Amino acid sequence: MLTEEFDPLEGKQLRILDERGEVIAPELEPALGPEVLTNAYRTMVLARVADEKAVVLQRQGRLGAYPPNRGQEAASLGPAMAMGPDDWLVWSFRELSALLWRGLPLEKYLLAWMGHEEGNRYEGGLRITPPAIPVGSQYAYAAGLAYASRYRHEQAVTFAYTGDGGTSEGDFHESVNAAGVFRLPMVMVIQNNQWAISVPRSRQTASPTLAQKACAYGIPGIQVDGNDLLAMYAAAAEARERAMRGDGPTLIEAYTYRLGDHTTSDDARKYRLEAELKEWEPRDPLIRLRAYLISKGFLDEPRDLKVWEEARRLTEEAVTAAEAVPAPTLEEVFAYTYADMPPSLAEQLDRLRRELGGQR
Repeated sequence: MLTEEFDPLEGKQLRILDERGEVIAPELEPALGPEVLTNAYRTMVLARVADEKAVVLQRQGRLGAYPPNRGQEAASLGPAMAMGPDDWLVWSFRELSALLWRGLPLEKYLLAWMGHEEGNRYEGGLRITPPAIPVGSQYAYAAGLAYASRYRHEQAVTFAYTGDGGTSEGDFHESVNAAGVFRLPMVMVIQNNQWAISVPRSRQTASPTLAQKACAYGIPGIQVDGNDLLAMYAAAAEARERAMRGDGPTLIEAYTYRLGDHTTSDDARKYRLEAELKEWEPRDPLIRLRAYLISKGFLDEPRDLKVWEEARRLTEEAVTAAEAVPAPTLEEVFAYTYADMPPSLAEQLDRLRRELGGQR
């Protein structure tokens, strides 16, 4: 078991690829074929290109406040690759590559950050929840989803993401405690990007790792190099197998870094040293996976250029599609709060209609 071999209490971290993309633990290298690995790389590149485009759109006033994903692509994608078809993905707000892998159309993602509720309507039976802006709050309903899956005898595991800042919230601890007590089928991923907005991880907890917090709740925990896609996949795949056996949840700390700002409303230069950023830039998960694929013969320079060209094309098409969606009507703004609109909300809608003079 990886959680036993890489005990966070002993300061051990799971790594399979080093920063040069070389395999340092061949016995742990997952048996992923060239198609899966190249698709993973395409997904990470698309996430990077779309993420950078989203920041530009926000600066142009075409998209609302936005949380950059740059540098965390592997931390969210690895677990998504381990998910089964009926598993739930409960995300925070920085898991773009995982969403793309699970089939969320990019235009839907962009539409949501444009403030259009249509962007949170997922067709095709996607078991993906909307983003959770209140930090850590998603863990409460993630535990509920996992409990419901077991109650219904579904072959499904709930994958719940949060950041290191989420572990400072009561919702996180209450939910992890419940998951442990009831042995819920969950894989809990902490994207430890070292900063909760402007608060460094060292000011959030005295624990040397976040993974070891699992010990207090009687569940396995493991710290993984979050920029190593293979390690993230391996840890999540084992955790899912454990959950499917009925052995309960696993806590995975993805040790990664936020290369961008917390959101487009933030300026990380105000609190983060440039030297720290420079130290992490060579650990970029895209650089690492690219080198690995080239060493395997799955990628070369011409094919890599095509991957980036395709990502740019798909991103521009998604932006065009999102911006072509008509603005919501007044009724649609009120439509998604309740299944049946209560009298109090209907009264607010009527009052707003009168104040706007019938405008829609």
